[in-house]
Amino acid sequence: MTHGDRQPGTALPLDLAGLGFDQGAHLLLSRALGRAAPGRPVAVSGTHPELLSHLAVWCRRQGHTVTAALPGEAPVRAHVHRGTAVQARWAGAERAGGAEADGVAEHAAAHWGLAARGALVEAGGPETHFAVADRDIVWTELAPRLYRQAAAAQWDPHTAIPWETPFTLPDDVERAVVQVMTYLVENEQAALVIPGRLLTQVHPHFREVLQLLAVQAADEARHVEVFTRRALLKGGRMGTSSVGGRASLATLMTEPDFSIASFLLSVLGEGSFLNLLAFLERHAPDPVTHRISGLVRQDEARHVAFGLGHLEHRSTVDPRLRGRLRAAVERRHEALTHTAGLNAEVFDALVLLAAGSWTPQAIERGWHAVRRLRSDMDQRRRHRLSRLGFPDDEAAALSALHTRNFM
Repeated sequence: MTHGDRQPGTALPLDLAGLGFDQGAHLLLSRALGRAAPGRPVAVSGTHPELLSHLAVWCRRQGHTVTAALPGEAPVRAHVHRGTAVQARWAGAERAGGAEADGVAEHAAAHWGLAARGALVEAGGPETHFAVADRDIVWTELAPRLYRQAAAAQWDPHTAIPWETPFTLPDDVERAVVQVMTYLVENEQAALVIPGRLLTQVHPHFREVLQLLAVQAADEARHVEVFTRRALLKGGRMGTSSVGGRASLATLMTEPDFSIASFLLSVLGEGSFLNLLAFLERHAPDPVTHRISGLVRQDEARHVAFGLGHLEHRSTVDPRLRGRLRAAVERRHEALTHTAGLNAEVFDALVLLAAGSWTPQAIERGWHAVRRLRSDMDQRRRHRLSRLGFPDDEAAALSALHTRNFM
């Protein structure tokens, strides 16, 4: 754009040559009208045989005025005066926050719909309602960084794990691995469904949160795949699924609140699983199980960091949050009092994996290792609860109420 384009006076010339309005001439005319100073017309010339008729139709639709050129103004065919309809169309428009993370709005308006964050949103149009549209309910400043980490840390189940490494385990040890893998599949399927459900609640203005939840679901789908593949690696069948385990997971699936669901799943459940995966990595009887446990643990640590970061942010702006979180833990504990908790076959399998053999001394060592695992889970849960502002005694009490199924 030149300085002269903005000056009133003679018409701004636009030569369309042989280009017709059925071939994109409107783009050049729109550009010229945008460059012309207020009140300055655009003098349109061209050789397309239908230029005048097409120009008249287009200007009428767009709200511009077109007048035929006066005799002697050849090669000018017509003058176009910019109408007010275009400006009026955007008069009530607003920016949907800022494009970068520091431009996240306090509230995402329903009429923004699926508009990109930072876009100029035309007034009017349909409203698209999302259950979670407030920044303080969903946001954490960690979201952009965690998403970048998540995108960079994706791994391929087929190449990241040494499936072809030869190994042979005693039948009972292999069955123990299969039982643990079966248990992990069951829990990861719940962890796959829940972020998918939460994702549909969030206004897309908070795109980094949507991206994180989508990657989290992809992580869990990958975990289900590798746990299943390891369980069947030696040609065996899947292990057992207990009523207590399924009941525990069912209480996660029915929690409608975004923050509470994140708390129960990521902070308490997946947080406890970090200890379990470290235990499996340490006591894995074969290289495949060892590698799977380490890779999955890295993913789960990111899930826990997101859930904890979100809840730390929300706890600073919602003084009632801790009371609601406490009630959720107590409600879930009450709902599961009639269940047996952790599948006994899973507990025994963990003992055997830590023991490494069937001697009384080894079994005793394995049993104490599983007890330490439970204690480590409890200590880490208390630590995370303390980060959310719970006093030490209350954190200890709530950690003790967490489901015996770990998740």
